[in-house]
Amino acid sequence: MNSPLRPLSIAEASAATGLSAHTLRYYEQIGLIASIDRRSGARRYSADDMRWLEFLVRLRATGMSMRNMQRYAILLREGQAPESVAERQAMLERHAEQLEADLERIGDTLAYIRRKIRGYQDLQALPKRA
Repeated sequence: MNSPLRPLSIAEASAATGLSAHTLRYYEQIGLIASIDRRSGARRYSADDMRWLEFLVRLRATGMSMRNMQRYAILLREGQAPESVAERQAMLERHAEQLEADLERIGDTLAYIRRKIRGYQDLQALPKRA
């Protein structure tokens, strides 16, 4: 997702993020994203908004809970206070550790499935009996 040169409408932000307009409104309602600027009543998503949404999409796609995403958003709005920075870092470290464990488990499962496929290939390669 590239940062826009101009503010995007909700339809454009939806298309760029893959999130529905309803989801974007919901994220704003629950404080996951800060209040979006409006022009003539229509939401206009800035480049900063789009970068934040890209991050949220990645966190959600990798299994971070909405509660943790909300906590992270609250901490981010607190600014660069040492406690906020430390907690955000710790949250991302825990999430990264979980992703690494997930990748290992998925890798093991993939290797198991590949062995099963080779077994079927070997069966099909056997000469046919009459």
